Amino acid sequence: MPTGFGRLWTAQTTSSFGDGVTQAALPLLALTLTRDPMALAVVTAAGTLPWLLFGVLGGALVDRWDRRRTMCLADTARAVLLAIPATAAVLDVLSMRLLAAVAFLLGLGGIFFDTAATAYLPDLLRRDPALLQRANSRLRGAQTAMSGFAGPPAGSALLALGRAVPLLTDAVSFALSALLVRTLPALPRPVPETRESLLGQARAGAAYVVRDRLLLGLALRPAVGNIAFLAVETVLALFAHDRLGISTYGFGLLLTAEATGGLLGSGIASHLGRRLGTGTALTCTAAVEGLAILGLAAAPNPYVAGLALAVCGAGMGATMVLGPSLRQAIVPAHLMGRVASTSRMLAMCAAPVGAFLGGWLATTYDIRTPLYAAAGLLLAMTAVTASMTANHRVEAALRAAAPAGATDSPGGKVTAQDSAPEAL
Repeated sequence: MPTGFGRLWTAQTTSSFGDGVTQAALPLLALTLTRDPMALAVVTAAGTLPWLLFGVLGGALVDRWDRRRTMCLADTARAVLLAIPATAAVLDVLSMRLLAAVAFLLGLGGIFFDTAATAYLPDLLRRDPALLQRANSRLRGAQTAMSGFAGPPAGSALLALGRAVPLLTDAVSFALSALLVRTLPALPRPVPETRESLLGQARAGAAYVVRDRLLLGLALRPAVGNIAFLAVETVLALFAHDRLGISTYGFGLLLTAEATGGLLGSGIASHLGRRLGTGTALTCTAAVEGLAILGLAAAPNPYVAGLALAVCGAGMGATMVLGPSLRQAIVPAHLMGRVASTSRMLAMCAAPVGAFLGGWLATTYDIRTPLYAAAGLLLAMTAVTASMTANHRVEAALRAAAPAGATDSPGGKVTAQDSAPEAL
């Protein structure tokens, strides 16, 4: 791994801890203001709406801008932004409207940071498929450990010290991340093949995803998955409290169980890809997620619920290593920002649908109903996209993207040697 990867890993790990603190504290903070499931859904959905409004345009801008500087500015802005609700909490003027507005602006900053980071990584690692899988495994493992394993219990505990404390902790993590990103090596921006308008470049990126069945399949999995997972997330705190009798601190531990599974899944993702093939591994992990959510819906006690979330986390952890690594290996450098943002936009735009679906089902029927609906969606998505991301499609795409010097391994997989960004 290049030296710069260690600094990128440290920056994202630091920020992920702060995210984990907020992940646990925000729904609990919202519960101090309202018990209305639809009001909670508004706050959850607000953080994903920027992807619907600006996702593809954000990717086009990232392909024009310096990616390191973009990451630094996005983290700095989010650190300053979090000081607003923290101050409001101290002054006792915090409201659901303010939480929704802050969630929206944090999501807007996330567009630029996440897209720039996704586009920066393959250039840093010379688009080597093996290095990309190792790097994403480490990044995902650290993100899972911090945002799910260490952050949520800390968020629950910090909330007991004051409503502003978790928000300030996340602000500090963004500031530290910005300082670390400033030390990353500067990489040249890919030169686009033709000069187009911003809107034209955005359309080109979206069309590239839609026309390619493999990339479309990789994008549809998280899109449908986010409908399911946000339906669960919207009511999870209420479900845990009212049906499982879990306390505020116990809710943090419940999220930690999911993170523990995610850490395991990200660690074994490369092994699953080698053993089953990336396509088959992605289909298996999607099926595991659906079955795990089904188990959560039927859970009679906190222990079964924790086990179900751990299994679901394992499937998600492996998926989030295998899918992005494959995309980064096969997409040309000058399109990486737009393709990444288009794929992420499809996933994030589906999230508000899931949030409102979860709130509506819980209000209209029962608090367990969103969980059963989410399980059904995940299993249906697995069946529909299995052929789109089959092993033969994956291997063909890697062969087409492989630079000069790449060789086929005995197992039929492509191994890149001395790859370079300009080869694509």
